[in-house]
Amino acid sequence: MRTEPTAKEISHPTSAKVTTQLKDIRKTLPLRVLSEDDWQHWITKGYVIVKDAVPPEQAARTAAMLWAFDEKDPNNPATWYAPQRRAHVRAELNNAGMIEIYNHQLLWDNRQTPRVYDAFVDIWDRTDLWVAIDRANLNPPRKDKSGNPDGFIHWDVDTKARPLPIGVQGVLSLLPQTAETGGFQCVPYLFEHFEDWVKTQPEDRNPLLPDMTGLARENISMAPGDLLIFNSLLAHGVRPNFSENQVRMAQYISMYPADEDNADEVAERIRLWQERDHPQRPDFPGDPRGWEKAHCEPAELSELGERLLGVKRW
Repeated sequence: MRTEPTAKEISHPTSAKVTTQLKDIRKTLPLRVLSEDDWQHWITKGYVIVKDAVPPEQAARTAAMLWAFDEKDPNNPATWYAPQRRAHVRAELNNAGMIEIYNHQLLWDNRQTPRVYDAFVDIWDRTDLWVAIDRANLNPPRKDKSGNPDGFIHWDVDTKARPLPIGVQGVLSLLPQTAETGGFQCVPYLFEHFEDWVKTQPEDRNPLLPDMTGLARENISMAPGDLLIFNSLLAHGVRPNFSENQVRMAQYISMYPADEDNADEVAERIRLWQERDHPQRPDFPGDPRGWEKAHCEPAELSELGERLLGVKRW
């Protein structure tokens, strides 16, 4: 019988190499991509948007590939609602548009784009980073417009852990993300005032799902090629797509300090890339068709890509 994963099991990559919360970092490296205003927004609100992180035409190529991977026709809405191929252990992710693709060349092209890397260098204030091997999302309009328009808000790290986890997550927009299409939403107030808010909560609170009583959500709009980076302590979610005929599509991209002396982890990361496999974690069910193995060779990596994967050391 399948059981619910623990907060630790579903947590996005965090770093034990960093002990200072990201909002408290005192910069030692000059900003490469972010402006000073961007930096202040990042450390106070918990997120920042990097405009044109990848060229729009590169985002368009990725979107076209994801349509083909998911066996859906962008010009035929009747194809957009095929049942998901494998259930998720977290019920809230079922039918949320997750696309179980991880190692396609175009995904790696986006990951190893210098502007994307430089943005994460700004965030972490260090250059020795690995990129998370993550998936994508294709979220068509809801057929039933009468449901909850808000969606669910959650964390992907254990917010009861002490010290608090230190990590970031990222979303690269591949199609326009607007108020109608849904997409990323977050609760900046909860990030700014987390410690005060926790004092008002019961001891047995859910470390992944905040009580949203009295809290306001902020909806984020993005253009194709824009990258949103957010602190893993920012409560967030995907709001439903209530548009008539528009699809929300994104690739998840995040980076974190490389753990180069962990030989097992290095070997597993290289294996995932070589074998076009999915991370062996409860939150990533993988593609039962084995599409990537059948259709793709291992992605060609630039020198930056080799270091972001772990083939080469920093």
